[in-house]
Amino acid sequence: MTKKITVALAGNPNVGKTSVFNAITGSRQHVGNWPGVTVERKMGKRVYKNTEMEIVDLPGTYSLTTYSLDEIIARDFLIEEKPDIVVQVIDATNLERNLYLSTQLMELGVKLVIALNMKDLALAKGNRIDEEKIQEFLDVPVIPTIASKGTGIERLLDAVIEEASKARKNDDPLSYDEATEGMVHELEVILKSDQYFAHYPSRWFSIKLLEGDENIIKKAQESKKYTQIREILRKTDEDNFETKIADQRYSTIQAMLRQVCDINTSQLSGSDMVDRVVTNKLLGIPIFLALMWAAFELTFTFATPFMNMIDIFFGWLAGATAEVISTEWLASLVGDGIIAGIGSVLIFLPNILLLFFMLSLMEDSGYMARAAFIMDRVMGRIGLHGKSFIPLIMGFGCNVPAIMATRTIEDPRDRLITILVAPFISCGARLPVYVLLAGAFFGRDAGIVIFGLYALGILVAVLSAKLMRTTVLRGEDAPFIMELPDYRLPTLKGSFIHMWERAKIYLKKAGGIILIGVVGVWLLASIPAPGSGGVFGSEEIYGSTDSLVGVIGHLIEPLVAPLGFDWRIAVALVFGIVAKEIVVGSMGVLYGAGEDEQNLSNILAAGAMTPLAGLGLMVFTLLYVPCFACIGVIKRETGSWKWTLFQLVYGTGLAWVFAFTLYQIGSRIGFLT
Repeated sequence: MTKKITVALAGNPNVGKTSVFNAITGSRQHVGNWPGVTVERKMGKRVYKNTEMEIVDLPGTYSLTTYSLDEIIARDFLIEEKPDIVVQVIDATNLERNLYLSTQLMELGVKLVIALNMKDLALAKGNRIDEEKIQEFLDVPVIPTIASKGTGIERLLDAVIEEASKARKNDDPLSYDEATEGMVHELEVILKSDQYFAHYPSRWFSIKLLEGDENIIKKAQESKKYTQIREILRKTDEDNFETKIADQRYSTIQAMLRQVCDINTSQLSGSDMVDRVVTNKLLGIPIFLALMWAAFELTFTFATPFMNMIDIFFGWLAGATAEVISTEWLASLVGDGIIAGIGSVLIFLPNILLLFFMLSLMEDSGYMARAAFIMDRVMGRIGLHGKSFIPLIMGFGCNVPAIMATRTIEDPRDRLITILVAPFISCGARLPVYVLLAGAFFGRDAGIVIFGLYALGILVAVLSAKLMRTTVLRGEDAPFIMELPDYRLPTLKGSFIHMWERAKIYLKKAGGIILIGVVGVWLLASIPAPGSGGVFGSEEIYGSTDSLVGVIGHLIEPLVAPLGFDWRIAVALVFGIVAKEIVVGSMGVLYGAGEDEQNLSNILAAGAMTPLAGLGLMVFTLLYVPCFACIGVIKRETGSWKWTLFQLVYGTGLAWVFAFTLYQIGSRIGFLT
């Protein structure tokens, strides 16, 4: 008979926790080398030796004293849902910092197994660790693992099954000074006398009260015994008490480490030597910008042949389909609507795959954490928290997970500002618009233009943050503290997996909401306007001013005419609110290019649009209303329609002003006309 257990994976950020999760479950999940990638718990299953394990990957946390939303998620799961066993993943190269969480998990009274991960990196540094002695000191199983290679995973699962069958430990893992222990005992007596606290480990709850944990104090305030609790807490200075307890924990850990490991401090590590260059005050930012420029230049250059092949295939497919279907409107629906719609999205898949692959290499190597570090000084001057850089970089892939990643930011004001400016970071969905227009008007300089758009998005985000920080969201800057993980050689397999995980999101949109949007444009372009006397789906009506979409476009056109856009662009931008990829498909329908992207490019370059208007359209697409999914997550994360609408109005207003200024001034001075 199969036994079922729940296993929680806990640990500090950057310890390889998600790699352990993937190695156990076989599922694929994005792995990054900075705090904040795992902002929600992820779940998977593994059947091993007649035991069905439900594996829950918790957000990374440094302690069980909660400051940020992801730490609250992790702690609440451990306390409220009480997993059968907790596997703490520890970075073998940073034992002291990681074992601090171990002491708190042991105080919580959970069944614990430690996965001593990345031991190969510790050995490469010349560090010697005796895991058996650690196990003796802590009285919990300690299993060495190299999760990226799958080493030690079966031993870990064996330990999980064995430990899960044992009773919970009730002994105290470490003791504090006499005065502290006295107050802990007083509080425990009160807590045990009230059934309200029966759900919580009394010793752990008492220590958290003394540390001044706001979340725990709020829980205690709901008890009838809170008056007695408050009298004891009044005897303590919460800030000093928290520091005092932390010092005693670290003293215990340091005493143990002197006996269980030998740390090599005689020479600089490879990571330290590389960091002397890439985090240099003068060289750091130019190196970062050069790497990002190279990524965009390579994306455009190497993707072009693959784009041409996809374009040729969908052109052939649409033509072959039209020959088979005799009904004119149905042939138009399948060829100009469905096939052209799918083709208009898939043609840019090579660009997106290449960009995601290169970003994955930088993430998995540990470089992106350095990018956040070197940008902190710049961001601090303009009002953004250093941790904000991490979600903003994630926004290059998709703004939705980027906004969710703001949960790692402790200060509510900093978090709100980051949410509001994150949509200005150019996501992968906008790339098709850039590739089309930059390719049509800027030829060999297309890569530089696209890089400039990404840079503009970052500039607008940080300047907007500065504006908000000094006006509607005033407040003091919070300090930025971040661990820099060691550099790791990214594996091709891992980078391909991360690339594919991101690309799948794009493909799902292509087969769902984007296809519906493009077919919707086709339908409006095929329906005759009232009084036109046209025939549904006919060549004369399709995409013309006598179609329903033509009527809608002309109603909107006065709003965008000062930007150099015609009614077709107005319609494409409206549909782009559903998903930015629809902009290109809509333009293909409305300009009569059908399924041929090269044909659309030629039409635009031949005079349907000026290079100046094309540049303005790219800028407008970068800044205006984000997609429906992004709007939804802004509302969910802020909990406010007020701030959601503020972002939409502010962003669209900026987009109009930027495009208007560019077009009007450019026209007068003869720039790109």
